[in-house]
Amino acid sequence: MNDTLNVLILVDFGEDLLSQIRALSPKLNLIRKSVSSPAEIPPEVWASADILYTTVIVPEAEVAPRLRWVQAHYAGVDKLLSQPLFKARPDLMLTSASGIHASTIAEYSFAMMLALARKIPLMLRMQKQAAWTADRFELYLPTELRGATLGILGYGSIGRATARLANAFGMQVLATKRDVKRPSDGESYEEPGIGDPEGTLVDRLYPPEALKSMVSQCDFVVVTLPLTLETKGYFGAEAFAVMKKNAVLINVARGGIVDEEALIAALQNKQIAGAGLDVFEEEPLPAKSPLWAMENVIISPHIAGNTSRYHERAAAMFVENLRRYLNKNPLLNRVETARGY
Repeated sequence: MNDTLNVLILVDFGEDLLSQIRALSPKLNLIRKSVSSPAEIPPEVWASADILYTTVIVPEAEVAPRLRWVQAHYAGVDKLLSQPLFKARPDLMLTSASGIHASTIAEYSFAMMLALARKIPLMLRMQKQAAWTADRFELYLPTELRGATLGILGYGSIGRATARLANAFGMQVLATKRDVKRPSDGESYEEPGIGDPEGTLVDRLYPPEALKSMVSQCDFVVVTLPLTLETKGYFGAEAFAVMKKNAVLINVARGGIVDEEALIAALQNKQIAGAGLDVFEEEPLPAKSPLWAMENVIISPHIAGNTSRYHERAAAMFVENLRRYLNKNPLLNRVETARGY
């Protein structure tokens, strides 16, 4: 009996990483392809694939009858789930790469918090003008992170890594979680020493319905939720209305979670003090957006998860899931397709 598992990899893993994956089992037959569309994959390759590692490229259901598991290269799977394959194949397992960039996104979030709290954008503007202002102590009066309250929307791997850093800064940590009775992280991938697997670093968990109650207490709010039908437009005008005037919003998740018009209004009306934004409703962010010209906003082009170690961490996570698959153990980061994450 042929027990070979054909693993189709549509990401440019180098030979060193492919060797690490092959070393897991002689059953694995790795097929790496560099393509820009499903049509570039020969039909016989799709037909023989048991496992697919991909960014957003997936086949039509009928051309890949042996496919049993899709491992995503990214944490967000909304673009994958919108494709016909997963509607036609409700039995198909999908796992995300959640957890592999938790540390770098947490660091990004703190870079934004520190930059806005310490008035770094203002400092850079004054530096260009060679200006040493007489009212510098008032002008540059910071918000200290120590003793401040951080609210995290979505207590998954990124939220937990953020909470660990917040704990080191001496911040109070509040977070929303779908099931507040289960603070642990469950079957999720997490590098050792990065996050908060048991949920002990958060001072209080709130259900999603209590968003306004939570953010009203926060000096900083970091959005780390997945984009689903439930979270689209989740953070809107009502939430901004109850925030502190000195509060800062950081969005490292998806632009569609925050109502962008409400955000712009909140910034223009000084309902909040500033924002660090890596994601937007429309990407690239249109040049006409008022956000570009706001002095209390820092904009980055959806790169918060960027790291030179991305492939290395992704391959390590894939190896762990392959090991579990071979041993018939539950996979990490299993996506519930109906829920969207």
